[in-house]
Amino acid sequence: MAKKDTNGYCSFCGRSDKDVNMLISGMSADICDSCAEQAYQIVKESVEAKKTSLGIDKTQLPDPKTIKEYLDGYIIGQENAKRYLSVAVYNHYKRILQGKVDDIEIEKSNIIMVGPTGTGKTLLARTIAKLLHVPFAIVDATVLTEAGYVGEDIESILTRLLQASDYDVAAAERGIVFIDEIDKIARKSDNPSITRDVSGEGVQQGLLKLLEGSIVNVPPQGGRKHPDQKMIAVDTKNILFVCGGAFDGIERKIAQRLNTMVVGYASSKSNAQVDRNNLLQYVAPQDLKSFGLIPEIIGRLPILTYLDALDRSALRRILTEPKNSIIKQYVKLFKMDGVDLTFEDDVYEYIVDKAVEYKLGARGLRSIVETIMMDAMFNIPSTKQAQLHVTKEYAVEQLENSQVVKLRNSL
Repeated sequence: MAKKDTNGYCSFCGRSDKDVNMLISGMSADICDSCAEQAYQIVKESVEAKKTSLGIDKTQLPDPKTIKEYLDGYIIGQENAKRYLSVAVYNHYKRILQGKVDDIEIEKSNIIMVGPTGTGKTLLARTIAKLLHVPFAIVDATVLTEAGYVGEDIESILTRLLQASDYDVAAAERGIVFIDEIDKIARKSDNPSITRDVSGEGVQQGLLKLLEGSIVNVPPQGGRKHPDQKMIAVDTKNILFVCGGAFDGIERKIAQRLNTMVVGYASSKSNAQVDRNNLLQYVAPQDLKSFGLIPEIIGRLPILTYLDALDRSALRRILTEPKNSIIKQYVKLFKMDGVDLTFEDDVYEYIVDKAVEYKLGARGLRSIVETIMMDAMFNIPSTKQAQLHVTKEYAVEQLENSQVVKLRNSL
């Protein structure tokens, strides 16, 4: 209860109610607005001191099994990648929370993931960031160029992270950055380039200081640096970098290394044990070097893991099982309009068959479902229809009538 017309005094600073804007009465004491503000700041600082800049207590950091179980709810399959990523993230944030207790300094372990498009590389990194409540930024490596050339500076990676953390530098310095399409900055040949490769090898060289850990001056609004611009200093020592790329054609590099070319005979019994249908599981750092990544950047990405290409059974599970599966998203969309959306099981099988045919991974599933549901999403909101049951005949008709399929069949 606030009072202003009595002869009360603040029990903390001793000022009377005439000298303050507001006096708040308690059971046996009063406090003025100024002391209340100071008390709030003290409490706020005390609470923040007990927590790390991650926003979680030291005892709340989930162990690798817990992280993997959380990932299982959103990503189907990819057991190998989930195990590697869970251990790497756990060790990274355990290292940050521990602080410096002796002379042994644990270096961070950045991650590189190799896998075909639509297998879940971006989703893995985004899901882990959501679990840990840390700032997360996705950066496309294809737009980056060496300093002084047309395109985005490499420091713009950290600008995205700062924006994701509302320019809280302390929070950004413990965030996660996902660099997508890193294979697109590979140099054009395995030999050192004679001319400047400003969007390939030049970008890789610029990434070295970020990946290893150094203090980088970042333009707050992104874009190019200029002398009059105010910079924000960001220490990248505790930022976890996760890189991903399709590395299309790297199987040939792996096959050459394993001496398992299609032409000719196997030279030894060991080669006969190699699974030629899934060469990606044998990926090694030297394959990345042959593909076009420089040795220095490979050394700063010590954890190398792969993602399996999605087979038919995995695509079928992705369609309906995850917490944010494609079908559940469309059911929710229609429920917002008061429509109960259901599907025949044959529709799921048809969608998966088409996704396998198009070879677009999990992203292909969404484009197919979007095409099938487009007419319904256009017409139903203007009607009072309460139910929609999608049959296989309806799905086939909608997909066959789409312009994409007509164009595909005409080629």
